[in-house]
Amino acid sequence: MQYALIALAVIILIFLLSNIVTVQQGHVLVLTRFGKYKKILAPGLHVKSPLDSKFLRLSLQNRAMEVNFQAITKDQAYVYFKAMLQYSVANGADTTVQNAAFFFNSQQEFILALQKQIEGEVRAFVANKNQDEILGVRQEMASAIKGNIDQKIEQWGYALHDIQITDLSFGPEITQSMEKVVASSNLRKAAENEGVALLIKKTKEAEAEGAYIRIQAESEKEAWRKKGEGLSAFREEIAKGLASSVEGLKNANVNPDYLLFFTYNDTLKHIAEKGVGSTLFVDSSAGAQEKIMASLAAMSKQPDISNAVADVSNK
Repeated sequence: MQYALIALAVIILIFLLSNIVTVQQGHVLVLTRFGKYKKILAPGLHVKSPLDSKFLRLSLQNRAMEVNFQAITKDQAYVYFKAMLQYSVANGADTTVQNAAFFFNSQQEFILALQKQIEGEVRAFVANKNQDEILGVRQEMASAIKGNIDQKIEQWGYALHDIQITDLSFGPEITQSMEKVVASSNLRKAAENEGVALLIKKTKEAEAEGAYIRIQAESEKEAWRKKGEGLSAFREEIAKGLASSVEGLKNANVNPDYLLFFTYNDTLKHIAEKGVGSTLFVDSSAGAQEKIMASLAAMSKQPDISNAVADVSNK
């Protein structure tokens, strides 16, 4: 009898241990009974009925997947995409979990359906765009794709949280032509910048040259003014000297007209000393001196030279 009780206890213990189930955090366990959905076990320790079978451990955590596909633009250019998807079971409600567990035969078939659904949306979007428009509409394309398939995958018990176009490229011919377009555009901008810089340089040089000319003109004007003042002062001193000489001649009872003769001789001497030529022709014929004196006397009959010199000196 004692052995029978021990055997019964062992059988009960084995029975209990074989039906104890542990569900990890972030997962649920779908149970079926005779092939039909029975219930869902939440995270923790459970004891299931021997009649229930473990159908599927389903993760409620976010999952990521990378997909690659290609599409053709409106102007027949091939575009190659690489995208990152972030998805999960929509929520932990019984109906949602049942859809996620039973809508597809396996997780692999769900992933394949998701990939093809996104690929179809990408191709439909790209088919309405030209090649030169694609590079600037990544975010718009991702938002349009997500908006179009959210309702569809919700029926499958899943939610698409995010889709990012991580890489976008074209065929070799398109890439080379785009590089040439970018290079020519950069060259054109560089030429424009160089032209603007040259224009600024020339403008500044012209402004500097104009300022230099103005300053030089002002300097020359000031120099000529000073020179004129000096020449005026020089002539004034000459006039004073002549006036003093005339006054001295008068006081000595000498005809002031002789001053013209002296000036005439000084002029000839200056020309002989400072002149460029080597020969000076002077009238040395008989009576030349008398003629010169007569000419000077005739000049003296003009308004009195002494008075003229005195007027200049007074001025």
